[in-house]
Amino acid sequence: MTDRFDTISFLSDFGLTDEFVGVVHSVIRSIAPQVTVIDITHGIAPHDTRAGGLALARSANYLNPGVVLAVVDPGVGTSRRPVAIEVGDGMSVLVGPDNGLLAPAVGMVGGATRAVELMSSDHRLVSLGSTFDARDIFAPAAAHLCNGVPISDLGPEIDPVTLIPGVLPVSREDHGAFVGEVLWIDRFGNCQINIDPTEIETLGDRLRLSIGDDHRTAVRCDAYDQIAAGRVGLIVDSSGLMSIAVARSSAATELGLREGSELRLSRFDDSEPSGISSPVTLTRNKDR
Repeated sequence: MTDRFDTISFLSDFGLTDEFVGVVHSVIRSIAPQVTVIDITHGIAPHDTRAGGLALARSANYLNPGVVLAVVDPGVGTSRRPVAIEVGDGMSVLVGPDNGLLAPAVGMVGGATRAVELMSSDHRLVSLGSTFDARDIFAPAAAHLCNGVPISDLGPEIDPVTLIPGVLPVSREDHGAFVGEVLWIDRFGNCQINIDPTEIETLGDRLRLSIGDDHRTAVRCDAYDQIAAGRVGLIVDSSGLMSIAVARSSAATELGLREGSELRLSRFDDSEPSGISSPVTLTRNKDR
């Protein structure tokens, strides 16, 4: 037996309408009743492994050492591997499907030190079907790890190099502008983008934000309430990335942004009017 873990941090796309989250909690408790389960989120959009991976990566450095149970698994029941990935020489273990979901978090904490495929019949439930591996495979594996079962007992070791990588977009420079995309929109409508704050330091505190044919003036701020009414702010968010925000409203709604939307940040030209730039068509009122 190895040292026991006392925490399981749980993320999924299950939502809270169905019984899925509660069943997983109950399976864990039946095997490891001493464990605390922390729900990171269950609001990931169905099947969105990229969004799940990003949420996990944003959380990774703040999670209690222990087991991370992450399930966004559109390939459930197929040949995709169920895995447990050790990081930090055993400080934590990530359990979930090998579909790229775990990869961003593994990278955030320095990479995998060991990985196994979850094949042990002694450490899973008898399956009534092939559609709920979170209940039948992942939750039991996480709970047994918390009871001190060595990761090597859960299945054959696999080369971490063979794990499916996460697919995250990379910003690029184009004629002095930085081209990126929206990674995540939080419940307030703030839009996190994949542009590092250091990349745009040379552009100054007032920048030109281009979204398709729409051009705005974006001002770098340190706090949301520094954004003037009707203006667009650029703020370094809690993950250390740039976030687009507007004053006490949804930047996503006001700017028509969604996850994956492309945008450009470039140097502001003082000869341009600040604020919104969009085409206007004037027509004659026929009643006059």
